[in-house]
Amino acid sequence: MTLSQMVQALKEKFADSVLQSIEFRNEQTLHIAFTAIPAVLKYCRDELAFDFLVDISALDHLGEEPRFEMVYELYGMSHHCHLRIRSKVPDGESVPSVTSIWKTADWHEREAWDMMGIHFSGHPNLKRILMWEGYPYFPLRKDFPLAGKPSDLPEVGFTRPAPMADGPFVTSAGAKDTVAREPRAKHVD
Repeated sequence: MTLSQMVQALKEKFADSVLQSIEFRNEQTLHIAFTAIPAVLKYCRDELAFDFLVDISALDHLGEEPRFEMVYELYGMSHHCHLRIRSKVPDGESVPSVTSIWKTADWHEREAWDMMGIHFSGHPNLKRILMWEGYPYFPLRKDFPLAGKPSDLPEVGFTRPAPMADGPFVTSAGAKDTVAREPRAKHVD
C-alpha cells in the first residue's frame, strides 16, 4: 500500500474526523479532530503498520483559539513511509495519552507537559522531565519572557574554584583569550 492509499484509507475510515489533508514535498499531513486522536493513531499502528512513533511535539499559536496543537510524527519500518498527524487542542482540555499505543510516547508527552503545559490524560507518570518539580512556568510557551522569570533558586555560577580545580586538568576562566582558557595539564614545577 502506498502512502497516498493509506491516507485515503484514513479519510474513509475517519471521514468525520479528518479535517484536512495536505501533501507538500512528498510529505503527507492529516489534520484531525481532537476527539479522534487515540482512534486514528491506533488505526495507524494496527492497520497501516506505522509501528514507530518518531516524535510528539506541540505548537503554541499564541493569539489564536485554540492556542495549542499536537503533532505526531509516524514512520512504518516495513513500508518506509512517513505520516504527520496534527490536531488542535481545545482550551482547557487534556490530550489523551498514546502511551498505550507506543511506549515511547511516555517521554515525548512528559516533555510536552514540562515545556508547554499541555496535560495528558491517562499518562502513567506525568511529571517534569527537564524542569524541576514545582517550577510554576512552561518555558516553550510564546508568552514566556526570553530573559526568564524570577526564581527562588540561587545562582548556579561559581564564585570560587570549580570542584575539580585540583584535578589533572584545569581551566582558567579569567584568561585573556580562548587558547589560555582551554583545559590543559597542570605544569608541575
